[in-house]
Amino acid sequence: MACASDFRSGRHVIFKLQVHLVFVPKYRRSCITPRVADRLRDAFETVCADFECELLELGHESDHVHLLVAYPPKVALSKLVNSLKGVSARLLTSENWPEVTRALRGDAFWSPSYCAVSCGGAPLEVVRRYVERQRGASSPT
Repeated sequence: MACASDFRSGRHVIFKLQVHLVFVPKYRRSCITPRVADRLRDAFETVCADFECELLELGHESDHVHLLVAYPPKVALSKLVNSLKGVSARLLTSENWPEVTRALRGDAFWSPSYCAVSCGGAPLEVVRRYVERQRGASSPT
């Protein structure tokens, strides 16, 4: 069970929302070197701060990145992803690093698709059992 300090709160809400995101470069090109990953981290942290989110983890391979982001309920995930990809792509393409420019065809750095998986909190089966037990406790007799 998550402890109370794991939760964030707003004016009328208490929440713990986390998402695992995966982005791949266009054509799944192998262009994410350690220095590119460092630059991506800078861009992702800046965007997350603008959205009042927190970049909890960033991992990478040469052809994709994984992000773990905690975000508030007021954030539309699609808008966050759009900003993360847009800001980072503009930053990387403006730097003219050979590993990036070699991989590009045209202006796009990221593939238009992405993977988003909700994570954190109790497993679904535990939540399901909890809700079922609440039904019996609060039903009128």
